[in-house]
Amino acid sequence: MLFRKLTKYIEDYYATSNRALLLTGARQTGKTFAAREFGRKFKNFIEINFIERPEAVNLFQDVTDSDEILLRLSALVNENIEEGETLIFFDEVQCCENIITAIKFLVDDGRYKFILSGSLLGVELKDIRSVPVGYMGVKEVFPLTVEEFMINLGVSGNVMSRLSHNYIHKEEVDSIINERMLQLFRLYTVIGGMPAAVQTYLDTKNLQAVMTVQKDIVTLYRKDISQYADKDKLKIKEIFDLIPSELNEKNKRFILKNLNQHAKFERYKYDFLWLKDAGVAIPVYNVEEPKEPLLLSITRNLFKLFCNDVGLLAAQYADGIQARILANDRSINYGAVYENVVAQELVAHEIKPLYYNNKRRGEVDFVISISGKVMPIEVKSGKDYTRHNALSNILNAPEFDIEEGVVLGNCNIKREGKVLYLPIYMVMFIDRPDITEVIYQVDMGPLL
Repeated sequence: MLFRKLTKYIEDYYATSNRALLLTGARQTGKTFAAREFGRKFKNFIEINFIERPEAVNLFQDVTDSDEILLRLSALVNENIEEGETLIFFDEVQCCENIITAIKFLVDDGRYKFILSGSLLGVELKDIRSVPVGYMGVKEVFPLTVEEFMINLGVSGNVMSRLSHNYIHKEEVDSIINERMLQLFRLYTVIGGMPAAVQTYLDTKNLQAVMTVQKDIVTLYRKDISQYADKDKLKIKEIFDLIPSELNEKNKRFILKNLNQHAKFERYKYDFLWLKDAGVAIPVYNVEEPKEPLLLSITRNLFKLFCNDVGLLAAQYADGIQARILANDRSINYGAVYENVVAQELVAHEIKPLYYNNKRRGEVDFVISISGKVMPIEVKSGKDYTRHNALSNILNAPEFDIEEGVVLGNCNIKREGKVLYLPIYMVMFIDRPDITEVIYQVDMGPLL
């Protein structure tokens, strides 16, 4: 069984809440498996999949109370439903638009626990996610992160703790450990974080078998576009298919003219949003100034478009690239795959990735905001990681007042002035700080 932080999240959620939980995210990211694993903790586990059993959708039509829903449910599944001992799992809920009403009734009823799962497809799921806070929480599920991948490959807890210590205290990593971790990171760029791909590698060590799994997922995504996109299916497919080649270009920015010589952003913006909302693509927008608040200076028509999983990206390149990446072949443009990892890792850590491009100062790969401070990030895949003119330009600009910039590359930890050099795998430690409880008491004395 794969290690996922999601497992503990679900356990902690139900330990402190009587609400339902909706697991959302792109296809094949492990939502269903996580729900089933949690279901093993209950005496009774009932699973309803609205794709495999379309007749189940009728359970929730014209419902008036929880007793009616549960009566219909017990008739459908013909299984024992014990109060306080049963978890009911509704899967592929994007196919059941009436589930939102049913969950309100069922959570209020309180006799059973409920967990839901749905892919980020179709209008119905957007409506479902708007359920009032009192009834249901929402957790977006992503592919395995770099840290989860390393743990599943067998990197010990002691090593992970030591690396975290090195990151926090900015101490150089043992050279042998660092080299092995860089090697494992290259393996991650090939396998990625899709659970089926990771499990296939763990079971077989066969990269060809892994690639077959990855290509099947890409085919499934293209099929989903045909099935769930309300309109402009061909345009959305074309954008999806262009992601690998656009990232392979020098500046990696998505060029609309590669879709159509006369393409305008206004005509295509909803197609890009569909891919983002479906969880299969990560748009990274340009900011005009690397200053807080970053969101106010976003330029929506300038962006890079990354894959939701680096393994899927690698699988869409020419055959043989996987072996060349693992051999550290210097003739390959690693920039695309390295940056894709950083983009998906930041998103998984709930950090919005942006980038900065200016004709005079140059382009910085990523710009993020952590604890109210701007952090520019350069991603370097070659040996010349100390060359970063654009990063130096904005660090030296007094009007931006940036305290520190980060370079992620095939290096060890070191600091030079305002620049912190980190081995690329340490992107797994760039995270939002834990938010502790904040209690604020106002002195009401004069008002009482």
